[in-house]
Amino acid sequence: MASPIIDFLLTRNSAPIPDLKEPAPSDADIATMIATASRVPDHGRLEPWRFILYRGEARIEIGKKLAALAEQREGPLPEGRRNQELARFSRAPLVIGVVSIPRENPKIPQWEMFLSGGMAAMNLMIAANALGYGTNMISNWYSDVPEGRAILGLAPQERVVGFIHMGSYAGPAPERPRPDSAKLYADYSGPWAG
Repeated sequence: MASPIIDFLLTRNSAPIPDLKEPAPSDADIATMIATASRVPDHGRLEPWRFILYRGEARIEIGKKLAALAEQREGPLPEGRRNQELARFSRAPLVIGVVSIPRENPKIPQWEMFLSGGMAAMNLMIAANALGYGTNMISNWYSDVPEGRAILGLAPQERVVGFIHMGSYAGPAPERPRPDSAKLYADYSGPWAG
């Protein structure tokens, strides 16, 4: 049976961030994407994720703060590297941060909550693509340092799932080599024997 949903998923790929242009998703499209992103497995209904919208001038201010943090950590930056840090969040018209919020729960492990955040990020990207926008998700060095996460609006206990850059894209997005899916699964053959 043919399925337009399967056809869509089999062609999904990431657009180059510098090629994501205005117009950005509208507020109505963003609301639809976030509603779609929240329809993921969420053991215990903990909502262990949230979303931060980076748009407008905030993207420029974040770039300045990230460049300053990079210089604080590494010393003076070469001009190219400084410009790279300045443009981190301004290359696409909208960046949505997917944030993992660990919840205390005696039955549900934190890794499962983080995986739920990853599923929310994927649903967000698929929804954006279905609405006609290009997307690309990255994390980068500032996701792994407390000072970087603070600049980006995360609380100390929160972690970055990913930053989804999105905008209008004239595509098609470039294809990349994909794994041979026939090699990715097998029938169960008993306990692992080493």
